[in-house]
Amino acid sequence: MELLEPTRIRHELSLVTQHWTPRVVGRVNDQYVKVAKLLGELVWHAHDGEDEMFVVVYGSLRIQLEGEREVELGAGEFFVVPKGVQHNPVANEEVGIVLIETVTTAHTGDVIVEGTVPIEEQLGSAGRE
Repeated sequence: MELLEPTRIRHELSLVTQHWTPRVVGRVNDQYVKVAKLLGELVWHAHDGEDEMFVVVYGSLRIQLEGEREVELGAGEFFVVPKGVQHNPVANEEVGIVLIETVTTAHTGDVIVEGTVPIEEQLGSAGRE
């Protein structure tokens, strides 16, 4: 039997060196648990078949949503972006987050940009020294 150890979220975030580079740190059934550091904005996108959960560990995050709506999150708060909803995460200062996403969720959903990180890299050491 494998010896299980707790995951220290702040430690995992301390290992991330690149903004907007999610890294898988766990899995619960068909959901990945990822950590990431964000700064600036990503890109407007949607995930047609999956919800996406943002949990703020430190800092504050603004999530722009279609229809000119915005959600502001502080440390200890989370928000679930429903599947199919266009959204754009924005961080005016560095924010550390946990993402909970279905294993099939593409980083930038239906949009591919220079900063899009494939799941193969999220599973490896991408974003770490």
